[in-house]
Amino acid sequence: MSDRNRNKLPNNLPQLQNVIKRDPESYKDEFLQQYRHYQSNLQVFQLKPSQYSKTLEDLVTFLSQISACYPEELHDFPQQIYDILLKTASALDRTMRMVFCKSLILLRNKGQIPAARVLELFFRLFRCHDKLLRKTLYTYVVNDIKNVNSKHKDAKLNRTLQTFMYTMLRDNDAVAAKMSLDVMIELYRRNIWNDAKTVNVITTACFSKVAKILVAAMNFFLGNDTPDEDESEDEKEEDSKTAKELTTAHRVGKKTRKRQRKLDRALQSLKKHKKKRKNAEVFNFSALHLVHDPQDFSEKLFKQLEKSTERFEVKLMMINLISRLIGVHQLFLFNFYPYVQRFLQPHQREVTHLLLYAAQASHELVPPEIISSVLMTIANNFITERNSSEVMAVGLNAAREISSRCPLAMSEELLRDFALYKSHKDKAVMMSSRALIQLFRKVNPDLLHKKDRGKPTEAMVEHENLAYGEMDTKDFIPGTEALPEEEEKEEKEEKDDWESCSEQSDNDSDGEWVDIHHSSDEDEKASENVPVDPQERKKKAQQISSTRILSQDDFRAIQKHQVAKTLETVTKGSRSKRKHVEIADEAESGELLNLSQIENIYKKRAHDRESRLETVMAGREGREKFKHREHMNPNSSTTNKQKAKKKAFQMVKHKVLKKAKRSFRDKQIALRDSLLKRQKSRR
Repeated sequence: MSDRNRNKLPNNLPQLQNVIKRDPESYKDEFLQQYRHYQSNLQVFQLKPSQYSKTLEDLVTFLSQISACYPEELHDFPQQIYDILLKTASALDRTMRMVFCKSLILLRNKGQIPAARVLELFFRLFRCHDKLLRKTLYTYVVNDIKNVNSKHKDAKLNRTLQTFMYTMLRDNDAVAAKMSLDVMIELYRRNIWNDAKTVNVITTACFSKVAKILVAAMNFFLGNDTPDEDESEDEKEEDSKTAKELTTAHRVGKKTRKRQRKLDRALQSLKKHKKKRKNAEVFNFSALHLVHDPQDFSEKLFKQLEKSTERFEVKLMMINLISRLIGVHQLFLFNFYPYVQRFLQPHQREVTHLLLYAAQASHELVPPEIISSVLMTIANNFITERNSSEVMAVGLNAAREISSRCPLAMSEELLRDFALYKSHKDKAVMMSSRALIQLFRKVNPDLLHKKDRGKPTEAMVEHENLAYGEMDTKDFIPGTEALPEEEEKEEKEEKDDWESCSEQSDNDSDGEWVDIHHSSDEDEKASENVPVDPQERKKKAQQISSTRILSQDDFRAIQKHQVAKTLETVTKGSRSKRKHVEIADEAESGELLNLSQIENIYKKRAHDRESRLETVMAGREGREKFKHREHMNPNSSTTNKQKAKKKAFQMVKHKVLKKAKRSFRDKQIALRDSLLKRQKSRR
């Protein structure tokens, strides 16, 4: 480089940065000059840290970029930036604070400062009242921890940060605690910190006195996406504009490329925000299983619920979380059920959700007398003739879901009362009652009236009613009694081999009869091998389960036999096949319920806009040949009507005003004026 250009380098830091990265040794004197200049400016800045300094900003950025070129000279530079942010972060100018943070991020990416120190400092900086800074640090912290754990888990760093975050959640600054919680939740959702320690640190946030932290922690356990509360006013205003409004505004005015690009960007941004809102919710319930002491956690939550003065939506979330904990871990929290009973009224807001939570909190280990009081409350408040059919159907659905989880809670008198609604005039009530009858045909048919039990199937005969706390344990695989013995199996294989060989030898012959085997024939042959006496069946199943290694074909045969038990009656009838298929489907229940199982009232729902459009578009398929052809010749010109659509609004405004429809009042005035004018002309 010439001497003339070299003399200009101290005034042009980007160019000096470029040449230093290429040849550090040749420009060491210029670097030392800038470093001394930085030290003097830093001393002046520390006297008044609240003032902005453009010179210091440029020098800090410059030294951060070339720090790897002079490691010995800039050995203390990362520590200086760290100390400034640690001691005077709240007093710094907003722009200078962002500059120092970006400098520290750059030094951390180059490996010149440990990750634990930088991340702990950034968590402390969440206390600063600077939304842009918090958003920048949040994004960097999540990405940095993700990159550190990308190849292998850094257990030491994770333990250090998790312990530090535990103290941050108890911080007096609500904003810093909320941001720390958001970081942990985001890392869990990205499967970076998906261990039990992270979950149990988040459980402490469920007892926060700050509503935002409490709601965010409960949303995490409930699997809901938390809304972005820090969204700027400009984004909210942009979201409020619809695509139709944007395109309508674009029609008026001159058509230019700049305006078209602006419209395209606005439509793309709107589409992006809509897509972000419509993303499917991620329901990850593994966090509920990782809680160390769910019984203590649920008891503390319930005490907080009883004393809570939060709004009703927050209380509803707490009830939902407690009910899920009780249902998933089969906990004992007897005071929870009378608390929920107070809200089980048809006029109560979100009553279907409360019925859902009552069903979620039911399980077989809860004493039946506690759940039976909930069923009686539902029967008295919902399943009565004074209520509408929808209310009655919802009550019957809730009773069915509670009974499927705790069948001993249903009394014979109450069940027979519910069964009388099977012939109700309203279809919703009728179907809900019949679904309850179908459930108890499988669970406990003795509670039903004889005419409601239907024809007894083999599964119903084998079913045993269990007492409270009794477990149905078996020392054999149910259904193995249908499998053939070893000798029968070998004979069958030899017979199949012989038949296959004979078929291959006779495959060229024509004009012969071919025997077709039906599935009913196979079922009859299989049923011949099954003993009639239940004790003999059990003995055979025990023998086969303990002496044989079952293959995939054997398991398929067992499954087919178990299904046949629910289909076939004891008298080998075939009229009730469809009903018993429904029983098997009704009895299936998972850990968590869907609201549709409570609100399913068997009515034809109205089409929404999307489903209606699907039916319209499906009806248009195959009718393309009937559509209007715009131009016979593709090279021909457009019509005047089409050209008028592309004209500027000022050119066609006078025509539009003439075509505008007059109001009734305007027509009255015009008629009056015309009559007065005609009267004057006659005089």
